[in-house]
Amino acid sequence: YGMTGGQMAPTTLIGQKTTTSPEGRTKEQAGLPLRVSEMLATIDGAVFVERVMLNNPANIRKAKKAIHKALDVQDAGLGFSFVEFLSVCPTNWGYTPYDAIKWMEKNMAEYYPIGNFKCPEEMK
Repeated sequence: YGMTGGQMAPTTLIGQKTTTSPEGRTKEQAGLPLRVSEMLATIDGAVFVERVMLNNPANIRKAKKAIHKALDVQDAGLGFSFVEFLSVCPTNWGYTPYDAIKWMEKNMAEYYPIGNFKCPEEMK
């Protein structure tokens, strides 16, 4: 869904149903979902770009590290930082929390792979 509270967002996957796309998102109707981290990594002013997933304790620790690194980049005045989070919304998705995590791991992580897309050498 993205950050919208149930409405279709630029990141909603093809076929995913939302309150504003009850039949599911289609390429013809709304275009392909945007890969925000990949796009931002191409911008010169962006110096730290990472996508994380909040699906288990190990990945939550990685997300925390990414946030700290993004803040360090900002504090050092190196440029723009961006951390994108893959997380679930069981209520709007109509899944149990467990099923929502499994759906995210299978569907979202395939289209939106987690990882670092851009990092200054001195921060690696």
